[in-house]
Amino acid sequence: MDYKQTLNLPQTAFPMKANLVKKEPEILAKWEAEHLYELIRTRSKGRKRYMLHDGPPYANGHIHMGTAFNKILKDIIIKSKQMAGFDAPYVPGWDCHGLPIEHKVDQELGKRKADMTQAEIRRHCRAYAERFIDIQRNEFKRLGVLGEWERPYLTMNYPYEATIVREFGKFALNGSLIRSKKPIYWCASCHTALAEAEVEYGDHASPSIFVKFPIVSDLSARYPELEGKRVFVLIWTTTPWTIPANLAIALHPDFDYVAVEIPGGDVLILAEGLLYVCMDSFGIEDYSVLTAVDPKDLENLEARHPLYNRPSRIVLAPYVTLEAGTGCVHTAPGHGREDYETGLAYGLEVYSPVDGDGRFLPEVEFFAGQSVFEANPLVNQKLREVGALMKEEVIHHEYPHCWRCKQPVIFRSTEQWFISMDKTQLRQRALEAIGRVNWIPAWGQERIQNMIANRPDWCISRQRSWGVPITVFFCKDCGEILVSQEIIDHVAAKVETSGADIWFTESETDLLPPGTTCPGCGSNRFQKETDILDVWFDSGVSYAAVMEKRPYLENPADMYLEGSDQHRGWFHSSLLCSVGTRSEAPYRNVLTHGFVVDGAGKAMHKSAGNVIAPEELIRKYGAEILRLWVAGEDYRDNIRLSDEILQRLTEAYRRIRNTCRFLIGNLYDFDPAADRIPREDMQELDQWALQRLQDLSRKILKAYEDCEFHVVYHGLHNFCVLDLSSLYLDIVKDRLYTSPPRSRARRSAQTAMHIILDTLVRLMAPVLSFTAEEIWQYLKGERAPSVHADGFAQIDEAFSNPDISERWDRIMTVRREVTKALELARKEKRIGHSLDAVVTLGLAEDWMNLMNPYREELRSVFIVSEVRLASPAELEAVAESETVPGLRVLVGPSRQPKCERCWVHDASVGEADAHPSLCRRCLLAIEETE
Repeated sequence: MDYKQTLNLPQTAFPMKANLVKKEPEILAKWEAEHLYELIRTRSKGRKRYMLHDGPPYANGHIHMGTAFNKILKDIIIKSKQMAGFDAPYVPGWDCHGLPIEHKVDQELGKRKADMTQAEIRRHCRAYAERFIDIQRNEFKRLGVLGEWERPYLTMNYPYEATIVREFGKFALNGSLIRSKKPIYWCASCHTALAEAEVEYGDHASPSIFVKFPIVSDLSARYPELEGKRVFVLIWTTTPWTIPANLAIALHPDFDYVAVEIPGGDVLILAEGLLYVCMDSFGIEDYSVLTAVDPKDLENLEARHPLYNRPSRIVLAPYVTLEAGTGCVHTAPGHGREDYETGLAYGLEVYSPVDGDGRFLPEVEFFAGQSVFEANPLVNQKLREVGALMKEEVIHHEYPHCWRCKQPVIFRSTEQWFISMDKTQLRQRALEAIGRVNWIPAWGQERIQNMIANRPDWCISRQRSWGVPITVFFCKDCGEILVSQEIIDHVAAKVETSGADIWFTESETDLLPPGTTCPGCGSNRFQKETDILDVWFDSGVSYAAVMEKRPYLENPADMYLEGSDQHRGWFHSSLLCSVGTRSEAPYRNVLTHGFVVDGAGKAMHKSAGNVIAPEELIRKYGAEILRLWVAGEDYRDNIRLSDEILQRLTEAYRRIRNTCRFLIGNLYDFDPAADRIPREDMQELDQWALQRLQDLSRKILKAYEDCEFHVVYHGLHNFCVLDLSSLYLDIVKDRLYTSPPRSRARRSAQTAMHIILDTLVRLMAPVLSFTAEEIWQYLKGERAPSVHADGFAQIDEAFSNPDISERWDRIMTVRREVTKALELARKEKRIGHSLDAVVTLGLAEDWMNLMNPYREELRSVFIVSEVRLASPAELEAVAESETVPGLRVLVGPSRQPKCERCWVHDASVGEADAHPSLCRRCLLAIEETE
């Protein structure tokens, strides 16, 4: 007889190999077909709401690991809150206006842009944003993120744009709006500022120069290779006349830089991607790279201006390119748009020592009174005299000219729109609001407090095309600024119907309410503002456009969650917008995470070859492993990512999955409605396992509540590996496989395993969303169609039995000592399998009192064939345990025959003639089964 056929071996179609790359899209299709997100919303009606408000990413490219991490982290929170009993909707959003998108469109349009109207450019920007919204939406959904994907919020939607107009109007009318200086196009010939539409681009010959700025800050601590060296930052510019106004040097935070020693001993810092081009241009062949330089190490250090005794601060800016130059951009905040933005960010003066005629002011040493274009060769000559000029040449390029006089224009500081930080006590009120918010991690509070406390007024005007206009008018006759509630309401209503494009296509007469006149002079002739709003204002009022507009959402939100750079960005602008108009922060909790770096902790850059795309990893590992990575890392610091890390997580995932597979496989004949054993009738070991489960549940539910997701990951993994696979399940295997199928002993274990699996699948669902859903389909009993439409299992206090816990914790302590002794015996070849062993325990009286009632059960607990209990005196020759005082463990081989069915060595083997190779226990099991 084949006794293997009489065993209750696991049976399941749940695959051992996850094949996530194939399985995940199938699960996503199932969710789509079943309208899972809508089902969750329906089942959640009436619950207390939890609001996580999504910070909108730019719709200007594919997602990267940082955005993937962010979206998964949000999804874990949303799902954990949902399963904790909240109604937790998730409305994803996209930031659709602004320079990132307009810049991409500029590249696509090329020279065609010069012949296009603002409205035409805006249509291209809208189409570009729509294209990448669709791309990113599919990429986010592939990560297993559930949300209102078919009705996201977009800052370019007409109702959203109308809300921006209304929120701007509140600042304009409450006294916060002011005008001040900022660089714009200036025609020195016509003595006028020029709007974007008033410049034309034509070929222009400009002097191109490379200039050395000596570093005065000490770099030797971070870069010992540079100790004692003459170190310079090498800049490139095509406007030498702006050198006298230089206050900073901008490096790109994500580029790789190098320090290069050239003949003569000078050391130049420049972008690695431009090293060969520059050295070839300079005719230098004999040079050596001393060290790579991280631009973040140089931030806020100082170089010295080559002509004047003042510092030039090193700053970081995203607009630096590798298209030409050195990757180190000469920055004069008074003479360039991007320079000005950088200057604002770093608190630099808007220094523009040029008058309306385009001539240097008397204060400018060496060049006072000179026309800026005439001064170009003079500046170059002076740089050459002081030894700062590396190279000079002439280049021909497209340059802005005045549309009236056709002369080249310059950038010169002029008035711009600002929200005052102090006129209406916005700064103080914002600081007070910060103190009422919970910041995670706690250091976030101090960081944003310092930023708010020290920031200048908020410049909200931008001279770009793609954005929401600043909806104010100027009287053409007296110059008075015209803005009123009536005008704001009138314009907002038009924008809500037709979009913000109407500002650029309709006349002032059409945009203003009928009969509007200037309150100052009575004129009816007006000019509309041409600037658009800072894109941070767009996203900053999302609480008003989204959370206050949709009836199933609430403001303030419970949670804003973004990268730590958003203390300067979205957290910052949202705070100012909300406090400025509502006197409260738009959030109750703010959680920040670090940045994704490679396995060595280095920032990911294309030039370094260490960038990893989410799509690439999903094809290799599946999205589930990325989700486990997000949960497993401590997001408070920078988050490391490498193949080694993902391989390690894949192995951890395999252990969790196989533990669940074992549970499923041993429940194949278990009907929870009919076969479940009451708690009081369950074996103590099973009750102990369920108490351990309750401890785990408490720990993980608190971890979810505290956003300690690495605790969730480690808790689940350790429970599956240590408490289940190598302990409880290892012990009950014998009972599960060899007991009669419907016996109370087996049903007791199955009851525990069913509760364990049901609880585990719910606990893992926010993190391992695909695998939990897959397991859910194998669970028996009446339940929701998806684990994500259900909730966490309630803590069952009935399983909290301190007596059972104390007894079995002590028994498991002894088991660990027995396991060590068995391993030693196996190593010394005294036994093969642990079932070949007889274990004798030498026990002190208190331990004997504990173990004696479990004498018959200890054999299965220790997974041996026999356990004998003795006094310590009987085992004097055996060494005492170092961790359990009074315990001695003796391991020897069993002399009894081995049962063919259960492999236990037992004296009863051979008693039955019909089954001479079976022990009495297995004989009874077969008879009961038959």
